[in-house]
Amino acid sequence: MEIISNVSIEETIKREIENSFNSKRKRIFSKIFSAALGSVPWIGGFLSAIIDFKSEEGQVKNNQLYEQWLNEHTQKMQLLGETLISIIKRFDESSEEMNERLESEEYLQIVRKAFRAWDNADTFEKRELIRKLLTNSGAQTLVHDDLIRLFIDWLNLYHEIHFAVIKVIYQKPGVTRYEIWSELNGSQVKENSMEADLFKLLIRDLSMGGVIRQHRPTDYHGNFIKKTKVKAPPTNTYKSAFDDTETYELTELGAQFVHYTMNEVVRKIE
Repeated sequence: MEIISNVSIEETIKREIENSFNSKRKRIFSKIFSAALGSVPWIGGFLSAIIDFKSEEGQVKNNQLYEQWLNEHTQKMQLLGETLISIIKRFDESSEEMNERLESEEYLQIVRKAFRAWDNADTFEKRELIRKLLTNSGAQTLVHDDLIRLFIDWLNLYHEIHFAVIKVIYQKPGVTRYEIWSELNGSQVKENSMEADLFKLLIRDLSMGGVIRQHRPTDYHGNFIKKTKVKAPPTNTYKSAFDDTETYELTELGAQFVHYTMNEVVRKIE
């Protein structure tokens, strides 16, 4: 994608959209594009900076710090453009039944919130989760948009290491803490170690956040059944951070979060 040239990055991305996609959807994709760029606070200043940098009268060409800032944001702008093109390509391969959803103000609000989170993301992995959430939430409405906004908040709140725990529990429902730790690390550490403290923090964050829980049996109506208390043998130590008895699962909310952020759900038209 051409970045610093006689046309702005904004025009470059628009041109790619116009050249690449079904004419019936160009108007819809332009709305998504505008919502995304309008939500990222530094873009206006960046586009102005390019104009200043290219100007014959500008005094910034020999400013090394300014040039470094411009180069860094040029790379980020290119990543943003690639993310947008990827999302729109997925939409262009899908049924036109999605059109009303994609140009609705409700979905455009999600786009704005998601790209603010995308801008704050530190890693490619987290940006990919945001991309999948945007793609999947545009294609289906299995949950209310308020929950999609909650999922974006979770993407802001949690770190990649939280998502690694979620992924293990998703792939192996009924897994124990010991088994989760074995998948993530596997080394033996002391109960009073930094690693044990961090692992307990991850489990506590996700449990209190409503993403995971200890497995609870339910009756036919979905009511949780109380556990029968079993008297544990006397011990002079606390339960291990890497306990191998209690099992964990995703909550229903957590399962929907995984569905929207960790899977490619939109299907191509055959």
